[in-house]
Amino acid sequence: MITVDWHAVLLGFSFGLPVSALFFIGLAWGMRCALRSDRPGLWLMASSFCRIAVLLGVGFLVTASAGSNWAIAGYALAFFLARLVAVLWARISKAPTTANPSTSKLSISKYKDA
Repeated sequence: MITVDWHAVLLGFSFGLPVSALFFIGLAWGMRCALRSDRPGLWLMASSFCRIAVLLGVGFLVTASAGSNWAIAGYALAFFLARLVAVLWARISKAPTTANPSTSKLSISKYKDA
């Protein structure tokens, strides 16, 4: 019979929820910076590295301090719930409008000579 250490699950969940929220806030921030940048790949790589490092580092610390592998189950549950909320929030929120080609900074006349 498998015994669940509910204290460890709750500990993992309570640390996982704010760290997961920070992960998705960082994702949104990184995407905004990448879309405004001349080098979006650099922003996306740096953002993903930082977000993944923090997420895995805190997960490791929570699991090590709880002394039970059940803490990672609560941590993962919190991440999936935060992901669900982030996806639903992104779908519900108003999508950004796209730029009108006639009012963009680059004019078509620049490309006629090329």
